[in-house]
Amino acid sequence: MVSLLDGMEQPPTVFVVDDDPAMRRSLQWLVMSAGYAVETFDSAVAFKNAYDSRVHGCLVLDFRMPGMSGLELQEQLSSRHIHIPVIVISGAADVSTAVRAMKCGAVDFIEKPFEDRALLERIAQAISLDGRRRADQARYAEIEERIQRLTPREREVMKLVIAGKANKQIAAKLGRSEKTIEIHRSRVMKKMEAGSLAELVRLVDDHGRHAGAQ
Repeated sequence: MVSLLDGMEQPPTVFVVDDDPAMRRSLQWLVMSAGYAVETFDSAVAFKNAYDSRVHGCLVLDFRMPGMSGLELQEQLSSRHIHIPVIVISGAADVSTAVRAMKCGAVDFIEKPFEDRALLERIAQAISLDGRRRADQARYAEIEERIQRLTPREREVMKLVIAGKANKQIAAKLGRSEKTIEIHRSRVMKKMEAGSLAELVRLVDDHGRHAGAQ
């Protein structure tokens, strides 16, 4: 098994976890034929111990395996706040199995035997989803870093500014002069790297939306 590399400089990787050697080889060749990097694991434990969450990609996971099952792996990843898109595959699927997998965060569920094209389409969709999630996370982290630059007073002013309050109203509410509020407001705009009130509102909205989704 090839060791995992730093995902910040690597192409998307498809992680395959299946206890069946023949299925792992088949999936490996299929994924490689589509131009993706691929890592294979013979157990959920092996994957859990090796996975680097910085690596961009998706997980193709067998549902029924000895030892830790695919469902148990999903639950453990979720408890560690690891949100890699998971495509669950199963040779003994039923509605309840699919529901359990999706409730644990799987983005797709496919039964064996499956068509190669169908699986590759799902893999492409999962990798795209992971890319969007990572972009959202990077955006959130960037805005959070800007917010951390603000003093407590500047945060108070910012909340009132984005609520549509004028400097005079903010000054009256906080018991400060308009001139002082103007200074705080200017510092908020500079630290938040916002060129306009509309941009400041978008930044705060983006930050709050991502925080609420976590």
